Amino acid sequence: MAYIELENQMPGIVGLLTQFKETAKPLTELAQVLLRGDSTMSAGERELIAALVSSRNECQFCMRSHGATASHLLNGNKELVKQVQQDFRSAPVSNKMKTLLNIAANVQVSGSAVSEEDIEAARDEGATDREIHDTVLIAAAFCLYNRYVDGLGTFAPDDESVYDEHGRELANDGYLQFN
Repeated sequence: MAYIELENQMPGIVGLLTQFKETAKPLTELAQVLLRGDSTMSAGERELIAALVSSRNECQFCMRSHGATASHLLNGNKELVKQVQQDFRSAPVSNKMKTLLNIAANVQVSGSAVSEEDIEAARDEGATDREIHDTVLIAAAFCLYNRYVDGLGTFAPDDESVYDEHGRELANDGYLQFN
């Protein structure tokens, strides 16, 4: 049960977005731009960043929702998502993606935890300034989303099928459905 009274029984951020439309609009527009907007990174790769940060923040609703979304966007590869969340350094993703996930992991700790060496390592693997920018912003935004969800004590269901369905909806319809 959420720490505040919600007029709906929706889990996680969905309940908050449903009730608080004035904040839902900018939050969902940001998510849409970051996770579905034009990018040289695939939507699945960007969702992996969201899932990793949410996992590191121990936000069950976001970790499971964005993990499911990433899985749907990556041809149903649930095992890859799990590997990235457990140890991205040994996960079967490109070296470029590993360096971007490392940057995201450091942002999750603190923005100042990102070093010049982290950025250079990403560039050495072919990451563009835009990809580095987007990685930092996705990671920072998910720290905000995770803290919003958990700071208000929202409900996170145990049933994996809820996350699978939510992930399918996000993969197919994006984030503006909540506006």
